[in-house]
Amino acid sequence: MTDFITKDGKVIPLNGGGGGKKGAGVVVAGALALTVAAGTGGVSSIGGLGSTEVGSGGSSLRFGPRKAEGQKAARRGDAEGAWQRMGMKQLKRTARQQAECVAVSFGEIREFFTRTRCTSLERALFAVTDGAGNTAVISVVWVGLASTGDAREFETVMNRHGSGDVHPLGSHLLGLAEIHFTGLRYGSDRDGKSVTIAEAETAGGRIDHDTLDALAEVAAHLPRV
Repeated sequence: MTDFITKDGKVIPLNGGGGGKKGAGVVVAGALALTVAAGTGGVSSIGGLGSTEVGSGGSSLRFGPRKAEGQKAARRGDAEGAWQRMGMKQLKRTARQQAECVAVSFGEIREFFTRTRCTSLERALFAVTDGAGNTAVISVVWVGLASTGDAREFETVMNRHGSGDVHPLGSHLLGLAEIHFTGLRYGSDRDGKSVTIAEAETAGGRIDHDTLDALAEVAAHLPRV
């Protein structure tokens, strides 16, 4: 396994060092609604199930055309189509949830919201599978700000490793076991006064780093649900 990844030209250590995003939050639930995720086997990677490659950091190179098609589907609001283009199938998704920004954030992100008003915050959680017993969970957060300048500043802070995060939506809505969102599989998109942030982690089986990273980068283009 490599010790670092690259994102937007920056080197991001996978051992908790500087750069990138890390420590986004924890998702906890007790139900076993996604027992389909409990299968075992090799590491799942888009375009080659059973691969043992993990954390290579080359998602942009490996998945270019497929990821671009997934992002196009995401922008149209076709989440299921986006996952299909990435070789996955949607199992479940949450309903729309709204919250007050300060109450559901931590770290520098919380400090940002205490001095900069957010106008809206919505969160969603998706569970997807490759059909071979490997399942991923994807957190998507849409943040509305009062100005494009505020949105730009928020995205800058959000994209910095170790800056805190917005807590993912409660996983009891999906029936997932405990999941720790590291923020190392991360995507973001800004459109005017709105910023979308997405993170992905393995929920069952094994899915390689690049696949999770590509799923997050696709999910960041989803419109508000």
